Amino acid sequence: MIVRVMGEGQVKLDDSHFTELNKLDDELLAEMEAGDGEGFRRTLAALLEAVHRLGTPLPADALEPSELILPAADASLEEVRDMLGDDGLIPG
Repeated sequence: MIVRVMGEGQVKLDDSHFTELNKLDDELLAEMEAGDGEGFRRTLAALLEAVHRLGTPLPADALEPSELILPAADASLEEVRDMLGDDGLIPG
């Protein structure tokens, strides 16, 4: 799976990591729905850290179709809420 992190570039992840990332996505969605800004920041950071830890960055000049687009680390709760609508970041 190819993941684009807004403002950073693309990362290639093995599909076997979907479960771990989906768990963090579920937590992030719950925190957004609750308006928990502190929890949102913490979980977004954990999600992005997991993508970087588990994935392999693609070269800067690579442009592959992204199956998943994640917000930048400094994205606000409101920006991500607008980006998502009623869905999580990771399609279930």
